[in-house]
This record gives sequence, structure tokens and C-alpha cells, in this order.
Amino acid sequence: TQEPHSRGVTVAPSRRLLGMDRSHDATGDLKMRPSDGTTESRRLAEDGHGWRRWGPYLAERAWGTVREDYSENGTAWEYFSHDDARSRAFRWNEDGLGGLSDDRQILCFSWAFWNGRDPILKERIFGLTGNEGNHGEDAKEYWWYLDSTPTHSFMRWRYWYPQAEFPYARLIDENRMRNKYEAEYELLDTGTFDEDRYWDIEATYAKAAKDDYCIRLCVTNRGPETADLDVLPTMWFRNTWSWGLDDVVGYERGQLHVSGQQVIADHPVLGRMFLTADAVARPIVCDNDTNAARLFGLHPGEDDAPVFPKDGIGDHVIHGSASINPDGVGTKAAFWHHLSVAPGQTVEVRLRLSRENAGIDESWVATMRDREADAEEFYGALTPATVNGEQAMVMRQAFAGMLWSKQFFHYDVERWLDGDPAGPPPPEGRRNGRNKEWRHLNNADVISMPDTWEYPWYATWDLAFHCVALAHVDSDFAKRQLLMMCREWFMHPNGQLPAYEWAFGDVNPPVHAWAALRVFEIDGGADYAFLERIMHKLLLNFTWWVNRKDADGNNVFQGGFLGLDNIGPIDRSAQLPVAGVLEQADGTAWMAMYCLNLLEMSMVLSEHDETYEDLASKFYEHFAYIASALHDRGLWDDEDGFYYDVLRHASGERQLVKARSMVGLLPLAATTTLGTATLNKLPRFAANLRWFEMHKPQFAKNIMHTHELGGSEGRLLAVVSPDRMVLLLRRMLDETEFLSPHGIRALSRFHHDHPFELRAGEFSATVDYEPAESTSGLFGGNSNWRGPVWFPVNYLLIESLQRYARYFGDDFTVEHPFGSGTMRTLAEIADELSMRLVGLFLEDRNGRRPVHGAYDKFHTDPVWHSMLPFHEYFHGDTGAGLGASHQTGWTGLVANLILNANRVDADAGAIAPPAWPTRQ
Repeated sequence: TQEPHSRGVTVAPSRRLLGMDRSHDATGDLKMRPSDGTTESRRLAEDGHGWRRWGPYLAERAWGTVREDYSENGTAWEYFSHDDARSRAFRWNEDGLGGLSDDRQILCFSWAFWNGRDPILKERIFGLTGNEGNHGEDAKEYWWYLDSTPTHSFMRWRYWYPQAEFPYARLIDENRMRNKYEAEYELLDTGTFDEDRYWDIEATYAKAAKDDYCIRLCVTNRGPETADLDVLPTMWFRNTWSWGLDDVVGYERGQLHVSGQQVIADHPVLGRMFLTADAVARPIVCDNDTNAARLFGLHPGEDDAPVFPKDGIGDHVIHGSASINPDGVGTKAAFWHHLSVAPGQTVEVRLRLSRENAGIDESWVATMRDREADAEEFYGALTPATVNGEQAMVMRQAFAGMLWSKQFFHYDVERWLDGDPAGPPPPEGRRNGRNKEWRHLNNADVISMPDTWEYPWYATWDLAFHCVALAHVDSDFAKRQLLMMCREWFMHPNGQLPAYEWAFGDVNPPVHAWAALRVFEIDGGADYAFLERIMHKLLLNFTWWVNRKDADGNNVFQGGFLGLDNIGPIDRSAQLPVAGVLEQADGTAWMAMYCLNLLEMSMVLSEHDETYEDLASKFYEHFAYIASALHDRGLWDDEDGFYYDVLRHASGERQLVKARSMVGLLPLAATTTLGTATLNKLPRFAANLRWFEMHKPQFAKNIMHTHELGGSEGRLLAVVSPDRMVLLLRRMLDETEFLSPHGIRALSRFHHDHPFELRAGEFSATVDYEPAESTSGLFGGNSNWRGPVWFPVNYLLIESLQRYARYFGDDFTVEHPFGSGTMRTLAEIADELSMRLVGLFLEDRNGRRPVHGAYDKFHTDPVWHSMLPFHEYFHGDTGAGLGASHQTGWTGLVANLILNANRVDADAGAIAPPAWPTRQ
């Protein structure tokens, strides 16, 4: 029997049937969030916005972004370089090392260091641009985000700085000489960390109040000899006054001035803030203005060239230049600490950034102690008792990275296209170039970024996955992020969601509805206002998809590359090399999944407003039409038992693009379950469903499957029928094809020995298996879907297996791995795949973590061993981390996998987690 949940959600009495009558609950996540009794949870509940006002919103990189590009031909990397960044004022946002700012980025704080040998201060992370690296853009430093609470009341950041001169030129020159078939030349390869001659630097932030940060920097000399280090905690105003917009509120120029061991910041909007240091530091001040003398050959004090420009502090520290204001007044200031540290010794620097002029006293000490205790309490409440220490560490660092990746993002496209009154006039060609159709877009928000250095801009489909992980620690922020992307100053008037700053009009997979449902569930399944609000916006987006990406109105979609970049033999976002249309198996599957997500939303909302039953009927039928098109229009190959894209030539000839890739597995994601209890609660929808099954059996037969489990009849709504699912799983679970020791590969390993060649007329192109970095020139940067393991699509496939498992139950088994003779239930397979993904970060039987790859220092040095990078993707054979290396957002889903594997059923109690054996 079904018992009504107090919030109106039907909950099955056992795990076996969980989800059969909760079509909106695809993961089995029952309210898994911190206890409302923790101190940090109370902060979120009482004034989450106020406590989040200050946070790690300062990007690791602002140079080389589209926003700062005013070039003639859109060469963002070259127009504003790392070398320029220390001397040129940014237009749109600021960057720094392990820093923070208020949520409007009026006032910023971060760190600068000098080892006595470098030609410049170390003020920002260095890396190669997309055109310098042999595998695209690539940060060449080592830093980690170790901790953060959702209100940023407690945060920890760690950075390793060489004591020898930083090898800037060597990193550029060596990587420039290497081709795409060679490995990247990394900082460890240069020898600068030999004999542990580096500074181990850890910054800790603890809030005494909403606008009161206690700050501690611990500097440890890991080297064998006493060494000197200059530490410069720096505060400055974001430059908003150089663009001729003084009449805009918040763009006024603030002022910093020195008073004893304090720097006082005054701003018309922000008010007054105090930065206080201990008694050993010397305050020095310049202005956050472009050094026109260095960059453009102007004379200081003439032609509007500032006397004490942005890089004045660095020039003074390194060269003794008269480049700081002797009056102690300006818009950028630092406390200059000169430290001499013995081998193995740790020296501490203490500061306080506050509104109330608080000092470094007993309250500072108490705040550090209490906020750390709050963080332990918060994550202790979130972490199930069955999670071991290794898994808990992975989960906590994953959440920390995601929370640190919240960045202030500012981009008014109309202003960027037309130029500022006092800024450089944009070239005329810009009006017909990048993002010209997105004049309405106006962003000035704290947004979850994929990576703070390599992707310091939002990507809509990435963000959807971020929110599913962030919902466990801050569901309010996650919901607001999803809603933000649908607001009228983000969403295009035609209904398209913006992709990313390089091309807002590119097409990302439509996963926003999926993410909204998951966030709704993780949050407790009670915020119907959120679900209703976002559904209204998503209806506009769904209509855009149907009108723009179904060229012939036949329910087969041509979305473009759809986030999978160079997974096929041709660039799916570009004009085809031959006349015709590319009908996409994944594009069609994504839209089928979108239909199911909106169907699920409609059914949830129908429990409170019966008018949504009509929408449920609409999306049920639309799902049937899309599924039938995927079933009947030749995208399934009976011989291979696999889905492929189809190149439909202008002549009408249909040619299968037989590259076995994630494209053919994604139809599995378009799956949900529907139970009789739900139908009984929605009589109008049930009646429409019965009518459709009776009068449109040719469509209904392709999606509706019934099965009795535990005495109740359940229904499976799926693009992939059970018989085709078995065939797909034979490929997916075959270790010679998709199944890696570390998850599901994006491209079958079959193509290592059997490359696929597409021939169409005089055109030909080849796809082969590339488990690591791409050698294809189809896409720039480090885009590679030709073999590595990617978390987002793996996560969706695991979900799909869980849904099929709830439909079939424990009596249905599949051989896993294929050819092993071992039969497992679908639930067991889902758990085992989760284990493979989480195992990327765990120690194997030799004490090595696959994510660290081939660098022994990460495996053998205890200081390095537990510093976890959360990469963009992972080597398909070894599990080594690849691509963007610093907390790429969707890899944070590893925290969800750990929580889901240790989930708690409301009725059955704790569910035993899967066996997570030592990796073999």
C-alpha cells in the first residue's frame, strides 16, 4: 500500500519499489542534506544572502577572456595576455590568488608573493593560452581548494610556489615545440620542485560576522635551507571609473588610505572597510590604473598616464622604483611582509578585513577556532556514517572546489559591442562578429563556473550539473542559479539559453529541466514554487528547441555538437562537408529526455494544480513521437545493436555514421518509471494516456512497457526498449569497448584497432580511439570526447541503470563485465560503475590514486598525495586526470556518487553501500 507523504509526495514503502510511483525521483535521493540544527545551516536559513555577501568570487584568471578582448579579429588570448595583466586595468572583473570579494566585486582581496628571483610578483596563476599549449589552454601551477562552507564562513586554499625563479619562458617554449602527439610539459618536469625547494602556502578565512573576515596565511619552507619570501596581502577597488560611466551607481571611484597598521577603504556604495595587519608589515599604496607608460609608451603624469599605476607595488618591491604613493593614498594597497624561514619552519601572517574596525585579538583566535568547528559539524551532518575517511576526504574537497568556483561574472554584451564612452572603441567588424545577436544579455552576478582558470565563465549545461552537486550543501543557491539562466536578461527572447561567452549562440544539451528536478528532490521535494517558476521558463526553451533544431518537423533533432565536441568524424556545429542534414541520435535522445523531465515536472505540479495534467499529457505524447522517430527513422543499427547519427544526403540517401560513441549510449538516459498510484492521483492524465494507447498504438508501443513487481504493476517509459537496452549494455559493459576501469569511455576502444572512416563523395574523415588528449583539430582548447571518461554523461547513464533497475527488480541480471560470466542486477552494475568513478580519487592497492597520473611525487610524497585535483575528464585506460585541472564543476558529481552509494531510505533505514574494494 502507498502512504501519502506529509508534503504530498507518494513514497514507496521499500527500496525495491522506490521510484515506481515517484516519477520525479529518478535517483533515490531522499532528503539528504545537513541537519537543520547545525550552526552553518542556521546561517543559511536565517540570512543566506547576507552571509554569502563576501566569498571567493575573485577569478583565478580574467586575462584572455572574451570580455577583455577588443581586438579586430577576436583573438582574446593574444589581445590581453598574462604579461599585460599585471599592468593593465581589467574592464569587467578582477583576478588574483586565493582571493575574495563582495558579491558586486567592488572591493577585492588576494595574495601576492615574491621569492626574490622572479622578474614579477606572483599575483595570479600562470598558464598557457589556447594557442601556446600543445593541447590547448593549460594552467601550469599547483593549487587546491581544501575547504569551504556554503556561506564561506570558513575556507581554506593551498598553493605551492617554487623558491627558484619561476620558469615562465621555459614552459612556453617547451610546450610550443611539442606537437599534439606528445605529452604536455608540466611545472614538475622543469625541476623547480627538486629537493622540495618550494613554499607550501595555506590561506584560511573565517567570518566573525557577515562583513568581518579573519585571515591567516601559513607559510612553510619545504626546502633544505633557510629561504626568504615576500608576502603581500593586497586589497584594491575594481576599476569602474576608467570607462566614462561615473553616472552609474556603483561605478564611482573609491579610495584607500593608510592609517598606522591599517588600510581603510571608503566607497560610496560599499561604505567603509578596514584591513588590519599584525605589527611587522609595511603598508604600500598605488592605483588600480593601467600603466600606460609601460604598455603604450606614455609619460607618467602626462597624457592621463598615472604616476602610481597598477603594477607600482610590484615594481617597488622588486626594483625599488618610486612607483608607490608616499602619501599612502590610492585604490590598491598591500602590506609588505618580508619573511626569513628556516627549513621545515612555518610562519604565520594574520589579518582582518572588517566593517567594524575589529582587531587581531582574542576574538580573531576564537573566530578561527569556532568557524572550523562549524565546518566540521556541517560536513559531519552531511556525511553518512557508512562513508569511510578516504571517501569523506574526496567528498569534502569536491564540495570545497565547487564552492570556491563561485565567481563574479560581469558582461553587458551591448556595452561590450558598442564600447564605453572613455574606453577603446571596438572595431567596426565586432558588430557583425561574436555574440552580436545577444545584445539583451547583461550579467553582473555570482555564478558557478566550470573552472576558475581555464573556464572562468559560465557554461549553461556545465552549470546544470554543478547545481545537482551544490544542492546538497546549498540548495537555495543551486535553485537560484538554475532560475538565473532562465531570466530575461540571460535567456534569449527566442527562448535559447546562453551557452558560454565565446559563443552564446552555441547549442548545449538541454539538461536544465533534469537538473531542476534533481535539485528539487535533493532539497526535500517541497519547493513547488521553484519548480513551477522554472517550468514556465523551460517551456519557452523547449519550444525554441522544437522550432529551431527539428529541421523537417519529423521529431529528429540536429542540435550541433551538443557539448560532445569532437566525438565524431566531422564538426557537428559547422556546415556539413556535403549537401544534406545530420540527424543526431544524441540530439534526439536529449530532446526525449527533456520531454520526460517536463512530464515529471508536470505530474509533480499536478498534485497541487490540476491544470498541469494537460501539460503532462502533452509531454507524454511528444515523448512518444520523438521516441518513435528514434526507433523508426534508421538511427538504430540492428547489425551492431547500436544507435548512430545518420547523414541524410540531399539525394535522400541515408548513411549511418558508424562511430561507436557516447552518441549511441545517450538514448538510455531518456527513461523513467510510472506507477499505478501516480495514475490514480492524476485521473485526467491517466484518461489521456489510455486514449493515446488506444488510438495511437503505433507510437505508444515504442515507449510504454509494463511489468509486475512486488504485486504492483509498473510502467517503464523509455526510448530504449528492454531488448535494445540489453544489446546496448553488451557494448557499454564490454572492457574491449566502452567499459574502462574508471567508468564509461566516450568512444569505444574498438576504434583503437578499427578506426571508423566516413566517406561521402570526395570527402573523408576518420575517428579513432584517443584515451587521453585529442590530436584532432576539429575543436580548439582541450576538447576531447574521443575516449576519455567524462563525469556528466557517466552520471546520467548510472541514473538510467537505476531507473531500469527499479522497473525490473532484482530478478533481472546482465553479464558484467561482458564476457566475464558474472551476472549482476542493474542496481549492482550502477553501484559498481559509481565505484569505478569514485575510485579515480581513492588509493589503489599500491597506494596510488589514478587521478594523479604518472607523476610519482603525487603518489609518494605524503604532502602531495592527498591534494586532489578534480579534472575535466580522465584517461580512458589509466584514469589520469586531463583537461582543466582545478575543480571543474561537473566532476564535483563525485560527491553525489558517494552520497547516493550511502543513501538512506526513509522507511528501510540505512542501505548498505556497495563494496568498494581495493582497486586491482
